[in-house]
Amino acid sequence: MPAAGEIVHAERVWSEPAGGGAVVARQLALLAGRCELFTALGEDDLGRAAARRLAELGIDVHVRWGGATRRAWTHVDGDGERTITVLGDKLLARGPLPLDGYDLAFFVSGDDASLSSARAARFLAATVRELPTLRRAGVELDLLVSSSTDPGEQYDGSLGVRHLAVTRGAEGGTLDGSPYDPGPAPRVVDAYGAGDSFGAALAFALARGDAPSDAVALAARAGAAVVAGAGPYEAQLACGS
Repeated sequence: MPAAGEIVHAERVWSEPAGGGAVVARQLALLAGRCELFTALGEDDLGRAAARRLAELGIDVHVRWGGATRRAWTHVDGDGERTITVLGDKLLARGPLPLDGYDLAFFVSGDDASLSSARAARFLAATVRELPTLRRAGVELDLLVSSSTDPGEQYDGSLGVRHLAVTRGAEGGTLDGSPYDPGPAPRVVDAYGAGDSFGAALAFALARGDAPSDAVALAARAGAAVVAGAGPYEAQLACGS
């Protein structure tokens, strides 16, 4: 980040629809061949452009339209670490949602009703970012992904969780209390999206029946792949990679 009074010049500038839901959906689409994203976008030019771009990325997008699309500036420093400035309020996909019969649902944000309807899926994963909603809905989770390094992603043990992943970035982390190997460290270009891609790949592998050790190995590869590209989508892990 610029120091006080400093003027810095970006080496590269681009824009993408992103956020945890979009990153998770794109990673799942690459691994599973298809993913549906239930989201909310503003009824404005930015929202419509975001919906078109998400479709181009291979995601089946279901949009609740209304309000103004939230924007964010993501600043990436010379070491590839990202710092995010958010502009505007979060828009939520409000439920219930038609998720009965799905093999996997991954809850990133929404209201209590959308989360409760997601429990109709055979496997339900979530990030800890929406801990108050997870507590209120009171549904049991097959996977919860948290972080020991992000103050906004700490977990206090207050939920019914079958599998718990706690990430520590390049240092690896734990799955159900057992450490996992992060694998060879790639050259870091941009860390944005690595954690969400890790969580998506872990949920995908566990939902299809992989052993936890195999599932977390795939997830670590997915997280490491992302940091080698600019933005969340350029280097995401594809099926067979």
